[in-house]
Amino acid sequence: MKFLIVFIVVVFSFEYLFFESENSSTYLPITQEKNLQQSIKDGEGVYAEFCMRCHLAQGEGVEGIYPPLANSNWLSEKRTESIKSVKYGLKGEIEVNGETYNNNMTSMGLTDREVADVMNYIMNNFGNEKKGFKQVSLREVSSLSED
Repeated sequence: MKFLIVFIVVVFSFEYLFFESENSSTYLPITQEKNLQQSIKDGEGVYAEFCMRCHLAQGEGVEGIYPPLANSNWLSEKRTESIKSVKYGLKGEIEVNGETYNNNMTSMGLTDREVADVMNYIMNNFGNEKKGFKQVSLREVSSLSED
């Protein structure tokens, strides 16, 4: 009986190592764009998990410490910098809605997809929706480098 069990394990191990089954997969990055409504919905979860603790539930931030995302001129005037700050973090002085902030935001380790989703959520909530932002695409996020 032991011999039969060992034989079966060896055969299945051999198949796993040397043959690809229909169910095996290799990691391929997701490149398909989502529709805006799905991206916003998915971004809400990312916001709750990573952003809310500093920028608060309504994106109001903490005066003098964490800049507001609600009705933020920085989002509209510095779109690329906004996306890069979520993707790579942000260090140094910025001015948001006339107030200076000088703090560090570390990179959260988000995927490009998560960055696009959370940016779409932020840009379509907290009073920002009336600014008519264009959807942040996966391609746009992926094209940005840290420098």
